[in-house]
Amino acid sequence: MKKIPQRTCMGCNEKKNKKDLIRVVKSTDGQISIDKTGKMHGRGAYICDKEECLEKAIKTRRLERVFETKIDNMIYEKLRGVIIEQS
Repeated sequence: MKKIPQRTCMGCNEKKNKKDLIRVVKSTDGQISIDKTGKMHGRGAYICDKEECLEKAIKTRRLERVFETKIDNMIYEKLRGVIIEQS
């Protein structure tokens, strides 16, 4: 039996299957983007496809702390769009 990779959501802090989460990536040049393939190079953080988790991550600045950089509101809006699209 193949082991299913687990990752922790930055909003609700629950472990879930990697394929069920949205990956946000900070590339080596400091660019933050949403990784739909799950294969982009760079530091990754995961978030559930629920708007409550995104709001909690924004409020606690969890993604900013993980990536050690300020995240533009446009990235959060793109994430919101991806979450609504998957719902």
